[in-house]
Amino acid sequence: MASPRKTPKIIAVANQKGGVGKTTTAINLGAALARRERRVLLVDLDPQGNASTGLGVPPEERNVTSYDFLLGEATPAEAVHETTSTNLVLIPATSDLSAADPELSSRQGRTHLLRGALRQPLMDELALDYILIDCPPSLNILTLNALVAAQSVLVPLQSEFFALEGLSQLMLTIREVRQSANPSLRIEGVALTMVDRRTSLAQMVEADARENLGDLVFQTVIPRNVRLSEAPSHAQSVLDYDPASAGANAYRALAAELLARET
Repeated sequence: MASPRKTPKIIAVANQKGGVGKTTTAINLGAALARRERRVLLVDLDPQGNASTGLGVPPEERNVTSYDFLLGEATPAEAVHETTSTNLVLIPATSDLSAADPELSSRQGRTHLLRGALRQPLMDELALDYILIDCPPSLNILTLNALVAAQSVLVPLQSEFFALEGLSQLMLTIREVRQSANPSLRIEGVALTMVDRRTSLAQMVEADARENLGDLVFQTVIPRNVRLSEAPSHAQSVLDYDPASAGANAYRALAAELLARET
């Protein structure tokens, strides 16, 4: 069994563009790491709450949410829910998070709230190896909180035209956070998602990404896969829903690659 880290590695899964497989990646990478006997916490920081739904925590059971945790109004033990995947736990989200920008705009230290919450001594009781933060599809106060709290950023990049152009604002924000609030923040990697290598467009986007971003791009690519799309409606990761599917195989490979980069 993998021995727990002294402190968990915190990875923000972020892309300000919606529909790029961000939540799919957060759920299934978390499940794949958990299958490798790492203890993983997924923090749902998206007001849509899709990661929470996809891991089997219905809205009526989200009495304590990531917003309560962010504000220091809930302990880790109060906020964390078990999920359908062994070794993967969740702090769920609701639409209450939509109020974060206006409510926190005048609050001192507003971009450091999540950092403080995730580094409190009570977190040690969870014995975590990884914390994955599913960010909203915008560069708002919630995403900034994630970037200040995280050690690294994993960027899902959809295999489509203009994909790289959409990265520029995120990269600029990461650079600003590094300069002002979190000097050690780095890019964990870029994961190409929704890839259909039978098409010339997908091949072109992949070649372009690897040429421009080099080793930042994971060798593993996430294919377009019906099972990946179906799994959330069954409140499961794809590794639980269809472990033999191409999507499950891809996220297992991505987890292995991420772990290999650390050795």
